[in-house]
Amino acid sequence: MSQANGASPGNVVCDLDGVVYLAQTGIPGAGEALAELERRGYRVVFATNAPIRTAGGVARHIRAVSGYPARPGQVITSAMAAAGMLGAADAPVLVVGEAGLGATLKAAGFPLTTVPRRARSVVMGLDRRLTYDHLLAATRAVLGGARLVACNRDATYPTESGPVPGGGAIIAAVEAATGRAAEIAGKPYPPMAHAVRQALGPGPTWAVGDHPETDLALGKKEGWTTVLVLSGVVPDAAAVPAALAPDLVLPTLASLPDCLP
Repeated sequence: MSQANGASPGNVVCDLDGVVYLAQTGIPGAGEALAELERRGYRVVFATNAPIRTAGGVARHIRAVSGYPARPGQVITSAMAAAGMLGAADAPVLVVGEAGLGATLKAAGFPLTTVPRRARSVVMGLDRRLTYDHLLAATRAVLGGARLVACNRDATYPTESGPVPGGGAIIAAVEAATGRAAEIAGKPYPPMAHAVRQALGPGPTWAVGDHPETDLALGKKEGWTTVLVLSGVVPDAAAVPAALAPDLVLPTLASLPDCLP
């Protein structure tokens, strides 16, 4: 429930990979912490650089691995931020990524193509079934004049067995092949920041994440209180660059409710 005077206590902008779960495994106590924050009146928003699922798919995954009853309306993905960057002149779109990226773009009204010469834009994200032909199609489309948009620059993302190559590693190949720098949709860049701001309610905001260059950087740029959890890519807060030093360091998300008013 909300505070006694009826005012909202604020917002919690929560990353997912390395914070709520590691791939298919929920981080202990994360679901309970999210439920407690919501019970106390906090608006919980999930902001993820992963474009592999739709907002609905992300909500289902959160429910499955953490037990927290996430709703699609709480979720903002980098695929959604990428869709917000595009206009009618950018269609059709050639996608290098998994099903959630293409589905998100289609739901936003953008037709897709697999033919490089027809593409007016290329949108790229993590693709765990990437082939050389995917890179070839994207390269040909960009060299033919298509706009190049990347969901994120995350070189890796955390899993149960350690970090694995992320979407940033894939976009780097096309940037090298074309000599073109991609426009970036995800954290900490403006398209994602705008999408998250639109989802916030009144009161202060806490940005919670495991990745200094994305989660903490976004919070710093927006003037939010930043919270680093040590359950993902950074096991030691001493490794965080001074410019991105968090306001609060926690072992996991489970500790957050005890630290908020």
